[in-house]
Amino acid sequence: MRIRVLSWNIHKCTGGLDRRYMPERTARMIEICAPDIALLQEVAEGGSWYRGDRQIDRLAELVGLPHYSYFINVRFGSRRGAYGNAILSRWPLTEAENIDLSQPGRKRRSVLHATTRVPLGQGGTRMLHVFNLHLGLSERERRRQLTQFLAGQPFARLRRRTPVVLAGDLNDVWGTLGAKLLEPNGFVGTARPQRTFPAYAPLRALDGLYVRGSIDLQSLRAVRRQPARLASDHLPLLAELQLRA
Repeated sequence: MRIRVLSWNIHKCTGGLDRRYMPERTARMIEICAPDIALLQEVAEGGSWYRGDRQIDRLAELVGLPHYSYFINVRFGSRRGAYGNAILSRWPLTEAENIDLSQPGRKRRSVLHATTRVPLGQGGTRMLHVFNLHLGLSERERRRQLTQFLAGQPFARLRRRTPVVLAGDLNDVWGTLGAKLLEPNGFVGTARPQRTFPAYAPLRALDGLYVRGSIDLQSLRAVRRQPARLASDHLPLLAELQLRA
């Protein structure tokens, strides 16, 4: 079964260059990518800056992905509202939970975990675990967060052959998290990281996508089409995966 997965820091539906709040533009870019599952970071709700919108509801309706989970990490106030991570899916989410990775004295960070049963044909399905990450800004913080995640529940209880997708805004400035922490724990990524930041002229591979278990990463690319360069300060990552029966 082929699955298309999108990972994107949508910057609260605000353009990285023009600073215009345009959820319709964000939704249009997601539609162009046509994912089965979308892992989004910095999804906002409330606040006068965002017209009081609950962005996850608007995006789910606009892009036609009816099943979703959303968790707020950061709350600002009446002007800037709040934001967090979201997972949207073509298939029902059978389980969802938020895993707190916040470090003392730092901004709240977390992993949003969800499971879904992917149809394989002839009435069969396969459980898929999806983890949507938004890690911290300092290298030491990121390593501590990822180490905590890998050693904690629910990830630590999963068997090696269980299909897992891990993606998000890793803030991986030096491109070392994959080789030093994820690959030793069985994850597979691309040999060449995809540069996603800043969107108008990407220099850093801040975002990543990795798989583990009975699922293969067929391709991974940063979407560089013009709407993506304007819609956020990050480019989207789009992956083609093959889920084994």
